[in-house]
Amino acid sequence: MIWVYLALAASASALLLALFYAQQVNNADPGNARMRELMDAIRAGAMAFIRREYIAVAAFVVVLATLILIFLDYGRPWGAIAYVFGACLSALAGFVGMRIATAANARTTEAARTGGIKAALPLAFRGGAVMGFTVAGLGLFGLSIGYLVFVEWLEVDQAFSVLTAIALGGSTIALFSRVGGGIYTKAADVGADLVGKVEAGIPEDDPRNPATIADNVGDNVGDVAGMGADLFESYVGSMIAPIAFAAFAFAGYAFQEEAFFYPLMIATLGMGASIIGSFLVKPGKGSLAAALHRGTYAAMGLTVVGVAILTPVMFNGLEGVDNSWGLVVSVVTGLLVGWLIGQISEWYTSDHHKVVKEIARQSQTGPATVVLAGVSEGMKSAAFSVLVVAIGMAGAYWGGDLAFDVEFAGIYGIAVAAVGVLSTLGITVSVDAYGPIADNAGGIAEMAGLPPEVRETTDALDSLGNTTAAVAKGFAIAAAAITALALFFTFQQAVVDAGGELMALDILDISVIIGLFLGAAFPYLFASLTIQAVGRAANQMIEEVRRQFREIPGLREGKKDAKPDYERCVDISTKASLREMILPGSLAVALPLVVGFISVEALGGLLAGALVSGFLLAIFMANSGGAWDNAKKFIEAGAFGGKGSDQHKAAVVGDTIGDPFKDTSGPAMNIVVKVMTIVSLIFASAFV
Repeated sequence: MIWVYLALAASASALLLALFYAQQVNNADPGNARMRELMDAIRAGAMAFIRREYIAVAAFVVVLATLILIFLDYGRPWGAIAYVFGACLSALAGFVGMRIATAANARTTEAARTGGIKAALPLAFRGGAVMGFTVAGLGLFGLSIGYLVFVEWLEVDQAFSVLTAIALGGSTIALFSRVGGGIYTKAADVGADLVGKVEAGIPEDDPRNPATIADNVGDNVGDVAGMGADLFESYVGSMIAPIAFAAFAFAGYAFQEEAFFYPLMIATLGMGASIIGSFLVKPGKGSLAAALHRGTYAAMGLTVVGVAILTPVMFNGLEGVDNSWGLVVSVVTGLLVGWLIGQISEWYTSDHHKVVKEIARQSQTGPATVVLAGVSEGMKSAAFSVLVVAIGMAGAYWGGDLAFDVEFAGIYGIAVAAVGVLSTLGITVSVDAYGPIADNAGGIAEMAGLPPEVRETTDALDSLGNTTAAVAKGFAIAAAAITALALFFTFQQAVVDAGGELMALDILDISVIIGLFLGAAFPYLFASLTIQAVGRAANQMIEEVRRQFREIPGLREGKKDAKPDYERCVDISTKASLREMILPGSLAVALPLVVGFISVEALGGLLAGALVSGFLLAIFMANSGGAWDNAKKFIEAGAFGGKGSDQHKAAVVGDTIGDPFKDTSGPAMNIVVKVMTIVSLIFASAFV
């Protein structure tokens, strides 16, 4: 029991740190009246969107909670309560992150104006850290308090299945936040870029562009709230998988209780390490990237040391434990997989490396060659990423098998490797959420008419933010793949526990073959639906921006009395994204339910096909999109003709194609594979 209370203490520490950083951000100077006006407009648009999104999603939550009540014995009422609890925690994390991110943008701009990089970087990071430690703190708190309430205090029937419902609640919010936020941000971004940069020939974030405020709002709803909800769900799901698996597979063994608590302790150690690492993020003599990496690497190193010390303390001397160091191998393997996937993403998306420079060079022959280069490099990155994950899973399986002299020990090793990937979530999300704050800061600098050197400072922060965002997306996808695999194995055990037979996916079984094909096809259908949604929403935005340029006298010329209607563009993106998110999000939940009630074997094939196909597609889309984005920014920095050149226009086309790839369809894909698996796990007893 002491382990659970340690986890609660770690979650409380994270939330207190988030509060501390929030106070530091709020105490900073937001700048002049124009900067405050722009900050308030962005905040109002962001909060209006998230409020309307949560109202829309609430209806879906009610429907799914009702299904849990009807079809599942443990759902009456505890499963339904746990599900709603998880959804509320995920929504709260997104709301808090959004509030502070929209407060940090103008303050970062003012810090860049008065103190340059050394003042702006720590402030932007602290704004992101509020999101990071809120997500991690609420995730660890939710699961720890859920364990105490449902397992220890109430001792409810099928308590570990009830715990799993917490993860499903987080998954529901994450799915719609990613899809809805992604559609919003890319509709605004595409509209702003195509009409503003390409047609009107005006700079990015120019106040004459009516879509500018909507674009800045989108950075927050997609990359702050969306990413936060995504990783909250991965974080909780990664801990649920080994706990639930141990409940099903290790019954009667002396080490079962320790196997329950071990994922919580990995997260606890990672939380402490992330807190320490966050204080190390400050500009030094090295590059800006080095300042951010310093905190991340310190957190990883401290986590490894902590796990190496703790694991023997928890497991040595227990019957059935052969070598507890095997679990250390599994956890460290998970950490390394997450890091390596991030490094692959950085190699393919950072303008410090040759891939992005080569894509930028292709702009000399037009947009077609830019697109072809981005597609090919994205495909190549997917192949290397799969290789890393495959080797990592083999290492984690071996570690689990080394640790325990029981059947399925290797699968437990894979499950704790997923926890290892996400153990330093606090600082990982902090580094990612820093990016949209820096992007917004640059937009405010441009719209407020600040001196060029301020925009140069914010552009440097933004360029780094694009790379950290790409790294975080790769990291999130790797975490999703391993977490989904662990949840799949847990689903198999849940089927057995419910009276079914352990599934061995026989590819000669027609049900499995059909499931495999359906599962492999679904990520493509999902990507198609979300890209089409962005296209339809973007068309509305493009027409509105063109209308305002055409009908508002002097707007294109920048006359003082010509004011664009920013609110109209914000409203278009909001309505379009909320309307378009319903179908793809609902299909991701409905498909495994329909297939599961028809055939459990087909469902197994469905989940396997979706996992492999979805992982590959997510990596390809995220890295292609990131590469196109930074190739455009590389040209904007002065290469190959610079801003306004034909090469720049070609790169903008590539970036426009990449926008829904990297910020809508790609990031949502990792939630899809987890949602499908966890829905199957939750309803396993109803399928048998």
